[in-house]
Amino acid sequence: MAWLSRLFGGKSGAAEAVPAEEYKGFRIYPVLMPEGRNFRVAARIEKDVDGETKVHNLIRADTISEEEDVIAASIAKSRQMIDEQGEGMFR
Repeated sequence: MAWLSRLFGGKSGAAEAVPAEEYKGFRIYPVLMPEGRNFRVAARIEKDVDGETKVHNLIRADTISEEEDVIAASIAKSRQMIDEQGEGMFR
């Protein structure tokens, strides 16, 4: 599970963070997770609930070669998850 350590700041091949986007009260942080010559579709979704920051890490099997495209796909998948599950994703 080396890819998890990269997502959460592991030593080698650490994923680069991209600035957050606000969506329906959630913060979406696309994560540039290198996967060979491509990037894995991944994001950190956060929301403050009752004074506590709840976090869900979205990691998809999809890989995309272009940085801009993987950021857009990560945001789109995060928005879809928010629309479908809302705060239920934190359970």
